[in-house]
Amino acid sequence: MKSSDVGQEKIWEHFQNEGLESFSQSRGRQEFLARRLSPATRVLNIGVGNGVLESLALAKGVDIWSLDPSERSIDRLRQALGVGEKAQVGYSQAIPFADAHFDAVVMSEVLEHLDEAVLEATLDEVHRVLRAGGVFIGTVPARENLADSLVVCPDCGLQFHRWGHKSSFDIERLSAILATRFAVDEVFEQFFIDWESVGWWRKLQGLIKKFLSWRGIGTYGICRNIFFSALKPR
Repeated sequence: MKSSDVGQEKIWEHFQNEGLESFSQSRGRQEFLARRLSPATRVLNIGVGNGVLESLALAKGVDIWSLDPSERSIDRLRQALGVGEKAQVGYSQAIPFADAHFDAVVMSEVLEHLDEAVLEATLDEVHRVLRAGGVFIGTVPARENLADSLVVCPDCGLQFHRWGHKSSFDIERLSAILATRFAVDEVFEQFFIDWESVGWWRKLQGLIKKFLSWRGIGTYGICRNIFFSALKPR
């Protein structure tokens, strides 16, 4: 494993365990995705975050499965939701499930963490585990300038993206990547904020960001995402 991959895993491990509050604004995005899932379908969520999507999917009657490289995150999910072996430790480029096992695969705020080689292998694996006609959905930050979030390790001087992002996407690039293996259904920018769980000041900030988003102003990748939906050809 490359040293950069080890560093990536350390970032994931921190935010998905000690740094769970970093997902505090994700519920609006997760609710949007959950509405796209049909009851009584088998769905794989890759990258569990704080487990909100799993909770929403179970409440809707979805047969939800999970994959994440963090053993602690998977253990927490199993204990909280009782999903047992449906939640597995593993990687998107080597999915530990059978061919054509799922009706849908979800990857929300994951693809931007992958370098080119891992992204290619991940798309192959998603295609493999989807049934014919199955859907691949998710989100990525929109038009993110990766340099805006570079930080420096005070011990070794290494520069890295504060959230561990390695790729930036716009609609055109994401559509082209998906089209190499899937029939692209929808790819569009969407503004997400969890209006219910934040106070009045965060609501005001959200409204300002939404207005700036409509005008094409502001920092890309902040509450502004690209939603995608693509089908495995029959």
